[in-house]
Amino acid sequence: MPPADAAGGALPPPAGPWRRALQGLASSRTAVLSGLGLVLIVLATVLAPVYAKHVAQTDPFRSGLSAKIMIDGKRSPVMERSTEGLGLGVTPIGPTWGPKYFLGADTQGRDVAARLLYGGQNSLVIAGAATLLCLVCAAVIGIVAGYAGGRVDTVLSNLIDMIWAFPVYLLAISLSIVMLGKTFEIGPIHISSSSLVVPIIIIGLVYVPYVARPVRGRVIAITNSDFVLAARGLGIRPSRILWRHILPNVATTLIVFAPMLMALNIVTESSLSFLSVGVQAPNASWGTILQDGQALLYSRPVVSMAPGIAIMVTVMLLNLFGDVLRDILDPKSVRGR
Repeated sequence: MPPADAAGGALPPPAGPWRRALQGLASSRTAVLSGLGLVLIVLATVLAPVYAKHVAQTDPFRSGLSAKIMIDGKRSPVMERSTEGLGLGVTPIGPTWGPKYFLGADTQGRDVAARLLYGGQNSLVIAGAATLLCLVCAAVIGIVAGYAGGRVDTVLSNLIDMIWAFPVYLLAISLSIVMLGKTFEIGPIHISSSSLVVPIIIIGLVYVPYVARPVRGRVIAITNSDFVLAARGLGIRPSRILWRHILPNVATTLIVFAPMLMALNIVTESSLSFLSVGVQAPNASWGTILQDGQALLYSRPVVSMAPGIAIMVTVMLLNLFGDVLRDILDPKSVRGR
């Protein structure tokens, strides 16, 4: 029988964790503003083909060394003969702040603004897919280790610790070097070394231990709780216990990890691509654009500044959103500060 209030009427049932999370996010100005900012960034990258075709009117993947552009009624070459920078040479045109070459051109005469949007699309896809892969693998390993216990837990825990011992970037670079230049064929699946699937797999796997261990600890705590022990005593099937009691509690942990992990994956992908062991040509990402701008750091710094600012803003928004989400789903973290 539902509880009654002072007037004798029945009280509404308490809100579930997901409803509380949505209500908490909607009532938080930080969450709303950061979420809106993320939506705008995603929308801008999705509309990259529209911007390139109808606004910039250029192909951001095609070299424009001999291209020309109208500036103040004069046709000017995209690649200008110049003495700027470290010496004589050809310098790409700087920002025009107009529809074409809004942020200028890179060393190949390609529109930086159009490439920034296309690169952001790939960076976000890689980071999002790697986050999903990491969370799924970590959930499986953590749940199996924590619920099975015994030798299974020992083996999986030692495996996690062994991978954890390697520095993340060193492990990611090593895996990238091994996988680059090779083509993988698994039945009908064909994965080339230039495919975005390669950095997704690498980035997704290197962070699995960092998520699997907290999930394992959470599962062990839930498994030893009174309601799970009572369910076992009543003879309820293990699959039902996992589905009804353990998975819902683990899901909140994974959701709290998701925004922060995606922010970390964006930085990792950009770092690997900057080092030429991430996204490979002809694809673009924020990291490859950073690398392209390295040679223009003195003459056209905006080529490097644009993706750097995009990475900084996106990561900041993800962290702000993740902080609010953590405070809502894990109130203990607020009391522990």
